[in-house]
Amino acid sequence: MSKIGIFFGTDTGSTRLVAKKIFSLLGEELADKPKNINRTSLAELLQYDALILGTPSYGVGDLPGLAVGCQESNWQEFVPHLDGVDLAGKRIALFGLGNQERYASRFASSLIQLYRVFDGCDADIIGPWSTEGYQFEHSDAIIDNQFVGLVLDQRTQPYLTEDRLKAWLAQITPELLPVLSKAA
Repeated sequence: MSKIGIFFGTDTGSTRLVAKKIFSLLGEELADKPKNINRTSLAELLQYDALILGTPSYGVGDLPGLAVGCQESNWQEFVPHLDGVDLAGKRIALFGLGNQERYASRFASSLIQLYRVFDGCDADIIGPWSTEGYQFEHSDAIIDNQFVGLVLDQRTQPYLTEDRLKAWLAQITPELLPVLSKAA
């Protein structure tokens, strides 16, 4: 049986820590160790049929990268490698970080950019998440009254992270398993 690939972009290390928690909760039987998107290749990402992808929020809903002030390359620099790539048959769950108090008018809005990229490549995106329990003015990462993936606020609600991760993984794992079995 193949495994779930976990890839993340990060600048301060928070998204990396969440990716490591996801790996720990899933276990090495189901997932490979998380990889920073700036230290991987397209071929490495494409070897997985089930993926969990994470991003911090940057700018005004921008993909994180050098152009928006990140110290190292990030999703912004990786995404051009996906031009013309067909991801049909890949199942992808997304998670994003944001600060709902400091950036209430654009909370976790970078997540929609990652969603659009992979949706545009015909990937099957799973794992929407309720907006209940958050307090913000606006987020671009909402479709049909739900976030397009799990949203975590490590600054103002870190005490909710573990429970949110467990609930989200319980939701997405049954949707990822059939893809793993098919790929094996």
